Amino acid sequence: MPINGSAATPTAPIEVPRGLAGVVVTETQLGDVRGYEGFYHYRQYSAVELAQTRGFEDVWHLMFHGTLPDAARREAFAEQTAALRHLPDEVRAALPAIARASALSGPLSGLRTALSLFGASKGFRPVYDIDGDRRRADALAAAAVVPTLLTALYRLGQGLDPVEPRDDLSYAANYLYMLTGSEPDAARARAVEQYLISTIDHGFNASTFTARVITSTGADVAACLVGAVGALSGPLHGGAPSRALDTLDAIGTPDRIDSWIRERVHAGERIMGFGHPVYRTEDPRSRMLRGIAQQFGGELVEFAVEVERQVEAILAELKPGRELHTNVEFYAGVVMELCGLPREMFTPTFASARVVGWSANILEQAEDSKIIRPAARYVGQEPPVAVPPVA
Repeated sequence: MPINGSAATPTAPIEVPRGLAGVVVTETQLGDVRGYEGFYHYRQYSAVELAQTRGFEDVWHLMFHGTLPDAARREAFAEQTAALRHLPDEVRAALPAIARASALSGPLSGLRTALSLFGASKGFRPVYDIDGDRRRADALAAAAVVPTLLTALYRLGQGLDPVEPRDDLSYAANYLYMLTGSEPDAARARAVEQYLISTIDHGFNASTFTARVITSTGADVAACLVGAVGALSGPLHGGAPSRALDTLDAIGTPDRIDSWIRERVHAGERIMGFGHPVYRTEDPRSRMLRGIAQQFGGELVEFAVEVERQVEAILAELKPGRELHTNVEFYAGVVMELCGLPREMFTPTFASARVVGWSANILEQAEDSKIIRPAARYVGQEPPVAVPPVA
């Protein structure tokens, strides 16, 4: 429902912070982020607890249907979504050309085109014109096929044939299988699954808000998701996991941490993997992923933990009064590296989880027929100015 005003009467402009920080634009039953508590949840459950105790399909069911499934519903939902992983022939045939066209920009760029084609091939209609059951069917189909599209585009870009999805594997295990061509071991599949669960949804972030804005126009599910993918592709949103690992590479050894970090902070540069626009405490996703990484152990994990320790100490010294901790991208990069994912697939892997959250938000937003249409303050030359004659 509208937060301010009514459908019949325009509301007067309201001054809000830059970036809409802290501005409530709607109501949701899907979840929330409590930045000062270091807590976030999907519906009524802790998102971290769900990642620690449940499978991806369970949480997908929760986001779409509002409940955690029992054993029978879990099996039925897993079968339903697994059957949707396969690509229509016309989409599969177009992927080599899409992969070539997006060779420089990567699979996430190609996904925008592939998703549009998929929606058209499946006959997706505007959410404004269809009922809830059809919207849900479209959202399930689109979310289920995103991992297939991403892994196929990646492999084609590497000169490899795509790997057909397997219906007998879980969402996460199938994703790794399609990416590498080999069935993953249980530990790595579970680590990636926990990462995927932890990133399904996270409040009204930029890509989720984008999806809801497009949904408010009544557009079809594929169009809404394409917009969300575009927002996620920005380095200030979804592009940081590989950049956080690049930071570890640039530092190189423990004896260089202090000087390298101080030099960047004094230069006013951002330390990738640290700080978050919402959290004022430790990011709970980072805490969980640190634990997963430490279960694997090894030099990379030990180095990452030491970098985290020193960076937080240096930031506390140089930026007193500010709570700057690792965010989800820092240890997400470490975990994905340990599980054998190529760095160019870090953000696409993020997208393969977030598509479920986007889709749930699309379904919720579609229940509200009010278009999202904010205002802007004009600060240009005072109009009207006479149009000059043609020279």
